[in-house]
Amino acid sequence: MSALRQVRGWLSAKRRFQFVLTLVMVSALTAACGALLMLPNSVLPTLRAVVPGQDASQATDPQVPLVKRSMDAYGKVVAEPVPTGSGRTGIVLGHPGQRADLDVLASELAASTAAVSALWGQDWNRAPVVVVASSPSEFAALTRATGDVPAEVAASTVADPYRPGTQLTGQRVVFGPDAGRRLGADGLRSVLRHELTHMASRAVTVDGSPMWMLEGFAEYSAHRGMRHPITQIAPTLTARARAGDLPDDLPADAMFEPSSGKASLAYEQGWSACAFIADRYGDQALVDLYRQLASGPKDRAAVAAVLRDSLGATYTDLVGEWRAWLTSRTTEGA
Repeated sequence: MSALRQVRGWLSAKRRFQFVLTLVMVSALTAACGALLMLPNSVLPTLRAVVPGQDASQATDPQVPLVKRSMDAYGKVVAEPVPTGSGRTGIVLGHPGQRADLDVLASELAASTAAVSALWGQDWNRAPVVVVASSPSEFAALTRATGDVPAEVAASTVADPYRPGTQLTGQRVVFGPDAGRRLGADGLRSVLRHELTHMASRAVTVDGSPMWMLEGFAEYSAHRGMRHPITQIAPTLTARARAGDLPDDLPADAMFEPSSGKASLAYEQGWSACAFIADRYGDQALVDLYRQLASGPKDRAAVAAVLRDSLGATYTDLVGEWRAWLTSRTTEGA
């Protein structure tokens, strides 16, 4: 019994010692925290609060490490995280040689994301990954191009293989190595908004849909609210319209092919058709029309049916009103 009491006494003493030690530690920590709070801000390190949706695992797209590894073969990689609102963070990636382009794109990414959302809505990633390639070969690798990339292609949006109804992954905008030199800062901003619009609308876009709507809508989004004159957005179309050479029809898909020699004019016509629809019927009507026309390949009869159901206009009347709109816009200040 005496041995048992000795054991119990030892356990009781141990618990008392642990309790006292705990009190000492708590008191010391409390005092230390109080001392830290009394220090001036200049002495304290800068601490970043972590809130739901802003931790490191969610700050960047999961594809970023893979993209960085691919870019490592072409030189040192520079990464610029950009908060884009609502707790989301996009990122701009490139190499030191593209520093000027990286700075322009990083400074514009948040505003461009907001501008696209203001037109399209909030139902897209809104934490874009934007990459600037250092060479044509790196551009081809980042865009998964299988052939020669046309020199006039300033940027491209790519994504992992996608099936409607599933989640989009691997979306990124890739700029070519000469984009900044060719386009200037203002051109980079417009192209960024164009490509982000493709990113935003990809989930409802089926390959083979009418190109005048797919590319025209992206061009309209790129220039919307930017106060760019029509002579800047559509110089070829403007010159032709002023000479009385108005388009007879909406641009065919074949015109958008770089090999057609008419791609620039096709983009200008597509932009003007969408700008006219937005001016005549409103932005939301244009977005709704996009969603319907982007649902798959459509011949002229199918397009006409969508226009009639969505806008209450026949195909012929819409083309005629578009031509009149072009005449009025291109002669202003002529």
